[in-house]
Amino acid sequence: MNRPAIDLEAISLEILFATGQFVRRLRLESATDELSWTQLAIMARLASQGPATIADLARAEMLRPQTMGSVVSCLEELGMVGRQAHPTDGRQYLFGLTQVGVEIFAAAASLKLAWLTDAVTTLSPTEQETLAKTAALISHLADA
Repeated sequence: MNRPAIDLEAISLEILFATGQFVRRLRLESATDELSWTQLAIMARLASQGPATIADLARAEMLRPQTMGSVVSCLEELGMVGRQAHPTDGRQYLFGLTQVGVEIFAAAASLKLAWLTDAVTTLSPTEQETLAKTAALISHLADA
């Protein structure tokens, strides 16, 4: 029995469209219009992993160091992150969330999580299981 070929390009386009809509909805729910998705991603990384250098953040977020420097500089100007001397390399700084940054990030994350949890409860148990598997697959694709 021959199985029909899967249209990988069509699946890829559908994923791109759906993730774009999903990101826009999360941004809407978080009420952080003044912060970009990249800025929020950096804040999330600093919240979960602690202070980091520009180079470390750039590698982790797959951005050029120059781009990361601009984004972190903007966050620093907004008072969301602060810098401290690197303990072993006097040429670098470690950047971490300030108290204001922690509070703003926590509030945004809480709003997004509340919306998403409510949305997931509208799915059937089977759909919830499928979503859990899909989340793992998307995470795997992001690391590919």
